[in-house]
Amino acid sequence: MDLKELIRFLNKLEENHIFYKLGKVRNEAIMVEVAVPGQRWEIEFMEDGTVEVEKFISNGEIYDSKELKFLFENFSD
Repeated sequence: MDLKELIRFLNKLEENHIFYKLGKVRNEAIMVEVAVPGQRWEIEFMEDGTVEVEKFISNGEIYDSKELKFLFENFSD
């Protein structure tokens, strides 16, 4: 996928009122983070033209503030 296709993809997200933000995690890629109800997608456009899509899907469970303690206890360095 080239730059024109990335721009077309971003325009299509905007036309469909789908929230996204751009980021960069790897040296060789641009990441588009997409948020839709119950899901978050990480779409990476690689410098070699490949595209990788990872989807994070919620089971709908909502946690209270006690979950914050769990997050810090289990995911801090």
